[in-house]
Amino acid sequence: MRSDRSSRTRAEERIEELDISPTKLLADIEALQAERDGAQAQAVEYLQALQRERAEFQNFKRRTADERDREAGLANDLLLFKVLTLADDFDRAIESRPMGSETASWVEGVEAIDRKLRQLLESEGLRAIEVKPGMSFDPREHEALVNVPGTDFPEGTIVSELQRGYRIRDRILRPARVAIAAGPEAGTADDAVAPRIN
Repeated sequence: MRSDRSSRTRAEERIEELDISPTKLLADIEALQAERDGAQAQAVEYLQALQRERAEFQNFKRRTADERDREAGLANDLLLFKVLTLADDFDRAIESRPMGSETASWVEGVEAIDRKLRQLLESEGLRAIEVKPGMSFDPREHEALVNVPGTDFPEGTIVSELQRGYRIRDRILRPARVAIAAGPEAGTADDAVAPRIN
């Protein structure tokens, strides 16, 4: 068993080692405050760095999603553009359908398939560009292939549609190809002969 004296001696030694003078305590307080201020400044710096990294990551995710959507949209547009060649073939088939009762069921079948194809294209956001004879030519929606002189239409207006154009959502996928009215001195009658292009 330890003596009471040896315990006190160790305790007394510890007390003697402690410097509790006001100057020492003030110095310790100032040192701790400086350490606290440095830690707080570092915490603020880390927080700002974390917020920047988080914002950059959010921007990266948004850009990646936008790029993925854009690429998917381009792939979709490319496929729709290829399907338009089928729609053009149906346009030609319907325009040149044979007349007669023996081909009526065939014509009805082709027209039914054409309607389904048009519904599919519309469900994907594809809309035909409206073209009517006499309407103004708009280079954003139309592509002029032929100048037709000697028409009853004013110069620069659309005479006929040569190939249907399409819009997908808010942009043009393929412009409508048209023949436009020419001025009196433009071209000859040979210029007016333009087969429908599909």
